[in-house]
Formats: sequence, structure tokens, C-alpha cells
Amino acid sequence: MNKLLQARIAHFTAAKEAREKGIYPYFRPISSAQDTEVIIDGKRVLMFGSNSYLGLTNHPRIKEASQKAIEKYGTGCAGSRFLNGTLDIHIELENRIAAFTRKPAALIFSTGFQVNLGVMSSLTGRNDYLILDEYDHASIYDGTRLSFSRVIKYAHNDMNDLARRLSTLPEESIKIIAVDGIFSMEGDIAKLPEIVALAGQYGATIVVDDAHSLGVIGHKGAGTASHFNLDDKVDIITGTFSKSLASLGGFVASDADTIDYLKHQARSLIFSASMTPASAASVIAALDILETEPQHMEQLWNNTRYALSLLRGEGFDVGETESPIIPIYVRDNEKTFMVTSLLQQQGIFVNPVVSPAVPSQASLLRFSLMATHTFSQIEEAIEKLALTFRQVGVLKIKERIR
Repeated sequence: MNKLLQARIAHFTAAKEAREKGIYPYFRPISSAQDTEVIIDGKRVLMFGSNSYLGLTNHPRIKEASQKAIEKYGTGCAGSRFLNGTLDIHIELENRIAAFTRKPAALIFSTGFQVNLGVMSSLTGRNDYLILDEYDHASIYDGTRLSFSRVIKYAHNDMNDLARRLSTLPEESIKIIAVDGIFSMEGDIAKLPEIVALAGQYGATIVVDDAHSLGVIGHKGAGTASHFNLDDKVDIITGTFSKSLASLGGFVASDADTIDYLKHQARSLIFSASMTPASAASVIAALDILETEPQHMEQLWNNTRYALSLLRGEGFDVGETESPIIPIYVRDNEKTFMVTSLLQQQGIFVNPVVSPAVPSQASLLRFSLMATHTFSQIEEAIEKLALTFRQVGVLKIKERIR
């Protein structure tokens, strides 16, 4: 191996140092279904780090649909959608997603990451602009790196900054504003009505990534545009099937011409193998449940309100969250790892978020809720969180509110 490359690799010591301290929090192997309780190292652990917001990953109807798809189609497509890998079940799912998001057409990809990679890299050229919220998902940012367009960042959910930056751009250029519907770490919702107004004023196109919004907000969980009653004002919606829809894959929904363009221009679609038949069937079954059983989404929000009331009552700093994604700020990288490790020892699974994903002073635990959590599970988790935060000395959590 090249010596310079060896030196670069050797310079990365953060993981090794965390392992030596016994606080390494990643790649924890789970030996059970993704549910409110999982098994790690043979022990019961309450799962508060999952993106399965509706708790459908172990739903019998979805598992049955997946099994039937394997019986009919086999385990894979052995090719890309562009060539031999399009099945009738893919077309069925695209039609369902288009109807669900109230768009004329949709296109499915093998992962949500590949969706944003393909959309953001193929729609604009050298003289155009991609305008991103600074907290947009990595898949959006990585897609822009494959584009020849100029990337403009604006301060998170700061509409004055967005307006200022749009005002400097040439009228004749293509301008795309890309934004997360619900931000994946902070849990707040994009200010879509203001973004729509600014896009109209400055002639910009809007892309909303609904990865964390589907199944969470909007009519029957249809996402951010639906939540604000702005379905006809958002040009392009992207998303993933790996969260509320309990599977794997992703989609883009828009007008028919845009979808046809992406079918023939998005390299992450053309040069990737198709979504597996089992995954596609799982999503269709999940959509059936989402559209006919509103109690799942209702319970998710009951759990969210209950957890937030307990966390705020204990004095935790939970930022500006408006969703089942609850950031619990620690504001120190090492203490974030320590708290994560101590909580797992007590049977509570949470995800640490540290630099470089966020500045060390903004490090946090990402505490996420599922519709299938019980109030008693939430109470147990928050009680142990409070004890552990005090044990580690994270008393930037305020005095408990009586």
C-alpha cells in the first residue's frame, strides 16, 4: 500500500481509542427482530434508536407479503431497472407511491441514498445552483458533489438567510432548493410554507426529502407537503422505504416528464441492481396498513407527546424537535459515548451523534420513538437516562421541573 495512504489510515485513531475506553458505540450486533425490545449479547435491550417509526418491521402482513414475493419472483432481479430488472411489482409500487404522494408519477430505487444521489446529480448543469439547508442529509450533499452545479448552503431553517442567498443568484439559472422534510437528527420540520413563497419569488424548484416524514406527518402519513397542504407547490418528493415503510429502497415522485428524464439520466438507478421483489412487496403491504389503519400513526404521536413531557419535566435539553426524533443534548463527544455505553449496560439502546456529524458542543443522543413502544417502556428509558446523565455529570440538563 502507498505510504501516504497508510499514514492517512493510521492517523484515524478515534475508533480504536473509544474501544480501548470501552465506550465504542457502533456496529452493535442485534440477534432479534427490529422491535421495541431487541437482543444484544443475549440480553434484553429496549430499542430507542430505530427509524421504524410505525413499528411495522415485524408485522405479520408485511412478512407474509415478502415471503410470497420470494416464492413468485425469487430473491433478486439480477440486473438494473434500466435493462432486465424491471418487474411488474416495481411498476405496481411506483403507481402506489405516486398516488400516495399525490404526484403524477414515481420511480423507485434500491436505496433512499441512491435516490438523492441520482436526483441531485442529474437535474442541473454548470451554470445552475443547488441551495441546501446546512443540516440536509448526507445523501443530498453527496449527490451535489457529483453535479457540476454550484452549491449554496443556508443556515438551518433560517428563511432570512435563504432569501438573502436566493436574491444574489442570476434569474436565468436553474435553482433547486433541496430540504429535509423532518430533519433526521434535530427532529424539527422544514419551514415549507416560507420555502414555497421564496421559491415562487425567485423562480426556484423545490425538492423535499421525506425520508423521516412518511408515516409520521401529513394525511395518512403522506409527508411534509401534505402536512402543510402544499402538495401542488412541491415539485419533487424523495424518500426511503427503510423507516416507516419497514423495508429497503427509495423513491422520487414528480410530474411524468421529470420522472421520465430521471429514468434515463440518474446514474445511481441505471447502474445499480433493482430493488428486490421481497422489499417491493413489503412496501406495498406497509402502504396498505398505513392507508387503512390510522391508529399506528396516532399512537406514535401519543408516545411522542408523552416522552417529550417526561424529558422536559426532567430538565433535558431537547432542542426544537417537532417529531418522534428527539435530540437529547450532551454537548461533549466523550460524555456522549459514555452515556450511550452506560445506558446499554442498563438495557437501553440509543444512538450517539458526535463530531464531525455535529460540532462537539452540539453532540447528542438521538432518542427515537415507535408507535409500538408502551408508556412503561418510555418511562423506564427516561428514568435511566436521567440517572445516567447525573452520574456522568451532564448537568447542563436544567433543574428538574416540579
